[in-house]
Amino acid sequence: MSAFDSAAFLKNLTSQPGVYRMYNSQGEVIYVGKAKNLKKRVSSYFRTHLDNAKTRSLVSQIADMDVTVVNSETEAFLLENNFIKKYKPRYNVVMRDDKSYPFIFLSDHEHPRLSFHRGPQKKKGEYFGPYPSAWSVRESLRSMQRIFPVRQCEDSYYRARSRPCLQYQMQRCSAPCVEGYVSDEEYKEQVNFARLFLKGKNQQVIGELVEKMEKASEALNFEAAARYRDQINALRKVQERQWVAGTQDEMDVFGFALKGNMACIQVMFIREGQLLGSKAFFPKVPNIADEQEVFESFFLQFYLAGNKVIPKQIVLSNSLNDEEAIAKVLASEAGHKVHFFKGAREEKRKYLQLAQSNAQAALDAQYSQQKSVFARYLDLEGALEVDTPIQRMECFDISHTSGQQTVASCVVFNREGPLKSDYRRYNIEGITPGDDYAAMAQALKRRYKSVKEVQKIPDLLFIDGGKGQLAQAEAFFEEWPHDKKPMLLGVAKGTTRKPGLETLILAGSHEVLPMDSHSPGLHLVQHIRDESHRFAITGHRNRRQKVKTTSSLESIPGIGAKRRQTLLKFMGGLQGLKKASKDEIASVPGISQELADTIYDHLHQ
Repeated sequence: MSAFDSAAFLKNLTSQPGVYRMYNSQGEVIYVGKAKNLKKRVSSYFRTHLDNAKTRSLVSQIADMDVTVVNSETEAFLLENNFIKKYKPRYNVVMRDDKSYPFIFLSDHEHPRLSFHRGPQKKKGEYFGPYPSAWSVRESLRSMQRIFPVRQCEDSYYRARSRPCLQYQMQRCSAPCVEGYVSDEEYKEQVNFARLFLKGKNQQVIGELVEKMEKASEALNFEAAARYRDQINALRKVQERQWVAGTQDEMDVFGFALKGNMACIQVMFIREGQLLGSKAFFPKVPNIADEQEVFESFFLQFYLAGNKVIPKQIVLSNSLNDEEAIAKVLASEAGHKVHFFKGAREEKRKYLQLAQSNAQAALDAQYSQQKSVFARYLDLEGALEVDTPIQRMECFDISHTSGQQTVASCVVFNREGPLKSDYRRYNIEGITPGDDYAAMAQALKRRYKSVKEVQKIPDLLFIDGGKGQLAQAEAFFEEWPHDKKPMLLGVAKGTTRKPGLETLILAGSHEVLPMDSHSPGLHLVQHIRDESHRFAITGHRNRRQKVKTTSSLESIPGIGAKRRQTLLKFMGGLQGLKKASKDEIASVPGISQELADTIYDHLHQ
């Protein structure tokens, strides 16, 4: 491809706001940017003297460019974010985790339910959060279950109950599903306590519980008084654990640390005066980015990618170049004004210092881990005597139980460690049960049949198993159409299956690669092998559990989802259906006598 003609491109370029994309000679998007004035911004890349060597490196790779003109700077922010999310360009700061955050959901039912929620907030009810992780939501729900006997069961389970479940016996639910155990007023009262607790009004809840305990005691209802007393004690213990509290109702705090080409942004979530938790992010940082660009790019992607809640107050460790424009973009997304703070006031300053110290600590830990991973790669490369650095490794493993529900896993490591976004599982079908060789051959074929990008082809491919499994990989890559082929290595467990006694088998010669049991390179091999084993077992267990829980009606010919639902409804569930006679089954609407005979015979074979 000929060199990019920047003069011709700039000649007809508009001065309107928009987004520009830069492409390399392979047609890949390598950088996405936005501008108030496209001509002025893009021209700055092609000046005769560029001060920044890193920017010169970017410009030297440009083979083509295109622009998208928009109506406003707000639209430019949003479009730029969408392009970065879509293309993940090499020279852009890219946020690695764009999942929405989880909430605790209180449903709007006659007997409301407390549950975990992630995603669009379309259901009627109240949402509390966001929480930094699914674990923190589930931990909060477990704590609440011990304090407030509000149901957390699925609606289908709740509707089907004829007597209280185990949660009632454990005093973690008041059994609103069955009449005679708790009145609507009492249940509503506990739901209101849970609502106040989630809003951070612990003292108000404790005050009301103390009042109710005293009234119950005066009325000689000592059993109720004891229940209120236990709730008060449990609440006070929870309150002791919530050691960070303040007066801010809704605020996010950003801490930032940078070291070399690695950055950490620590985000703290404060809602209803409580610190719900924090999370550390490690965005992909290109060589050309400076501290300002790293922080601002991450900040925009954080709120504009996924289903993020934008609070009214945001405390920042770093200033933003286009603060007014960014505030306007966030306000349009959130539906309310957004204010930025620099942590000058006492309470905000304390939160910011906490976020900063956490960001630095997380970055130091990550940096140390990266150095350890890098040392392991160097040791492995030395043992394998490769000419070029190993950038990408993949490992396959097979998991099954007596040949049933076979699952193959493929895990991927790069120079930073596990690359979980590229992990894949394959449900293996159409082979003789227990034939690991055929399972491996099928997994390899499905994994690499559509590989087109050279960088997706691993430099090193591990096969968990002995010479037989390795031979399947060798046979597959004999007819490999690409110029680049991965180096193949079998990982056979020792006779005692203890770590450090693995045998590494080289493809072709099938020679054993000698490695010391304490060498960092072998530790890296063990890590990727163990990760592939874990990933395969998890997939196999999920598949096995699905088979266990699949209704026996699903395998009956002529019985679809609607007929299954009708049968179970009229017969009172699967057990009732199994006890029914052929004539009773035939009395169900839509079930003929012939089909009733088939169902009966299938259930009693």
